[in-house]
Amino acid sequence: MKILVVGGSGLLGQHVLDELRKRGHETTAVARTARVGVDRTLDVSSASHAELREALDGHDGVVFAGGMDDRAVGRGPVEPRLRAGNVAPVAALLRAAREAGCTRAAVLGSYYTYFDRVRPEWGLAAKHPYVRSRLEQARVARETAGSGLPVAVIEVPFVFGVAEDRVPQWSVPIVKWVRSNSPLFAPQGGTAATSARGVGVATVDALEQASGADIPVAEENLQWTDMFARLATAAGHPRRVRAMPSWPVRGAFKLGGFLNGLSGKQPGLTVQHMDGLLLRELYLELNYPAPVDAALLETARA
Repeated sequence: MKILVVGGSGLLGQHVLDELRKRGHETTAVARTARVGVDRTLDVSSASHAELREALDGHDGVVFAGGMDDRAVGRGPVEPRLRAGNVAPVAALLRAAREAGCTRAAVLGSYYTYFDRVRPEWGLAAKHPYVRSRLEQARVARETAGSGLPVAVIEVPFVFGVAEDRVPQWSVPIVKWVRSNSPLFAPQGGTAATSARGVGVATVDALEQASGADIPVAEENLQWTDMFARLATAAGHPRRVRAMPSWPVRGAFKLGGFLNGLSGKQPGLTVQHMDGLLLRELYLELNYPAPVDAALLETARA
């Protein structure tokens, strides 16, 4: 196969490219800015249809590994920014891919869409613009691609690992915290986790199978206490992580939401409803079971 990867300079994009090459496939790495390893500089969000069509000529498939992160915060309504970052470029890319004769595609999304699907009573889409954008992204991608171009949606949980100078965005403040002398606390709950390499493996599996499925990816399920303790140990500063009750966490989220409202800021994940995510056990079936220790160590030492 010959696969074009949009977001090829990012953490996950680089691991998708590495896995494709490891299996003998041809690749084209696309990114908005020129850097080592990028084959083509192109901003998919602003590229013309002709530019996208030309970039995809001769390719069997395409991966969208870009988009707007759930932690992005800005003034004013966030929905238009999420649509511009997560939905519009995917629609444009897959329209061009369909016309170019591509036979497979993958979109790197979020495991929040999995939980919205299996636990509708949580109301994640109603509460969080980011979740709505990821659901719309998947729907628009498949509608645009049509029946002849299957689109796999890789539902990505918390990721550990590095790629050159790229690290998971969520990890920066957490790693700084576990490296400090501050006491460590963690609430109840936990999350599914995977290595960045695991995302690459799952994505290439989907491409090779021309899958059109929703594919949540998980190598381990971690309680927050376990995650923080393992990060602290990996960072060279092991210590006890104390369990904390849920009420101060809920209070902090409500206060954060109030302050965002006063400042006119709107994040992709609504702060006052974050307890409905972080205080739950967002665990997945381990379809790629493996310890994340090596990737966790990379993250803590980056």
